[in-house]
Amino acid sequence: MNNDDIKALIEASINNSEVNITGDGCNVAVVVVSPEFEGKSLLQRQRMVYDSVDEHIRNGTIHALAIKSYTPSQWEQQQDK
Repeated sequence: MNNDDIKALIEASINNSEVNITGDGCNVAVVVVSPEFEGKSLLQRQRMVYDSVDEHIRNGTIHALAIKSYTPSQWEQQQDK
């Protein structure tokens, strides 16, 4: 599975999301920005991302997934740093 495939899965699962991926297909780090994260805890956000690729984690296609999730306003603040 390549990064474009992972990006497509996450973007299809989380509305209005922007996904940036680094790493290789089995060990990746993702940054996901979406208004869907408004009012959700960090754990809820991570579950949303994991749910979108869960099948590929369970079957071993993706071995490790590091997640950073932001609302659009949080992402904007992050970029100002």
